[in-house]
Formats: sequence, structure tokens, C-alpha cells
Amino acid sequence: MKRYFIFLFIFLSVNFSIVNAAVMEGGVSKTGMGDVNRIVDSDTNLPIAGAQVKLPKEHFSTVTDNNGAFNLNTKIKDTTIMSVEKDGYRPFSLTINEKIAAKPIVIGIEKSNVQDVVISSEMFHLGDDNFSENSANSSEFKAKSIGPYYSKVFKIASNALTKKNYLVIGSIIGIDTLMARSVRQNSTVNSFSSPPEVFFNGSKIAEIQLNGDGQRILIPNRLLKPAQMNEIIIKTGRNMKQTAYIDYDDIEFMNLSIQSE
Repeated sequence: MKRYFIFLFIFLSVNFSIVNAAVMEGGVSKTGMGDVNRIVDSDTNLPIAGAQVKLPKEHFSTVTDNNGAFNLNTKIKDTTIMSVEKDGYRPFSLTINEKIAAKPIVIGIEKSNVQDVVISSEMFHLGDDNFSENSANSSEFKAKSIGPYYSKVFKIASNALTKKNYLVIGSIIGIDTLMARSVRQNSTVNSFSSPPEVFFNGSKIAEIQLNGDGQRILIPNRLLKPAQMNEIIIKTGRNMKQTAYIDYDDIEFMNLSIQSE
């Protein structure tokens, strides 16, 4: 049997600072190496049984066997988001396409810390459901928009101030910024959008310029409210060339969590 190898690299960088905010860029490369699809522990490399693997757009879900193996028994034509969930582990997602799905994928997932908070493992669509086929990842959109922003309140651990805490966005697609266009993530010609903005307890902590997986945004400790309710808000961008009315950029994201290091 011919063996294929593909590797995962997540590239994250801080481009420049604005007031209390970082401009984030997410990597779009993918993962794995082996002869069957498999989910393993990232530290021990041991297989993980009972992990749920989902392709939300295709309404597909499966569970890994005792060897951590799984099959993607569905046809994948366009780029789509695959997520992995397992109790005791941090949620994980990445974008895959037909070429990647045709080769064995091995994904290592990390055990969660007691301070970690899973905000949501669902997929959300922000915007106004008004987008062109040239928009980034428009063929992937699976749900109706919930509006121009998403918000959620949640508690964080009482000892959060002793840690570095990150907001992690598992995967985000549909961003039509100038930077996304410059790296050919979309085919828009006459328009571009402002970047999505991320707010924590009322303060902007990031702008997201590119589509990608595993985007980690450091949350300043001064904004944290340990053992109290905290709020995260994600606002989508706007079409900067449309002045007659507000034209929101349609984006989708999934797997939001707070991870402590």
C-alpha cells in the first residue's frame, strides 16, 4: 500500500498593535501522517477511542474506534470544517478539502486544563445572508445568519489571574478583508470588508484579518473577572465599498473556548 504523509502547521502572528488589541492572522495549513484516519493524544501519541468527528456542513458525524480510527464516509467537494470533540480534551477543528480528505489524516488533540472553558462547540453564521460566490468560502456556508454579532456570557476560574488565558477560535471562514484577498482567500475584485472584531468584557482585544484554524487571542488579565460572569462578543466586518446601506460580511466560525496556560 502506498503511504501518504501530510503535516499540520498552525501559523499565528501578531501583525501590529492598536488600542488594547492585536491583529491576528491564522494559519491555513493542515494536519496528519499515517495510513488510516486517526485521533491520538498529542502528548502520548496513543489512540483516543470515542472521539466524535463531525463535518457540520455535510451533516456527518462519526466516532473513533478503539484504535482511534475513523472513516469519512461522505463526499467532500469544497473546503469544509471538520471538528473533533472528546471529554477531557480541548475542542479541535480544521478546514479540509477533497484532496486532504483523500489521504490519511492523523490529528493530535490536547488534554484540557481544569481552568479551560468551552464557550461553544457549535457553528455560527454572522452577517446578513447577502454575499457573492466570490466571497471567501461562500460555498461552505451552511446556516442562516444570527445577525452581525455573537455574544456569550460565562464564568472563568477563580485563579485565572495566575495564568495566561487565550480565547481560541477553532476555525473561521468567509473573511473578505484586503489581507485575505492579497493571499487569495477570496476572489472579490471591487470590494473588501473591515476585519471581524473581538471584544472581551467591553474592550476590543483583536481584529481577525485572515481565515484559518486555531486562532489564539491573548486576553489581558486586567479584563478578567474571576469567578464572575464574563462576556465575549464577536462582530463581523462591513463592506467598505458599500455606502448606500450597511452590508455585513458573512462569516462562519466554530469551537470557541478559553484555554489557560
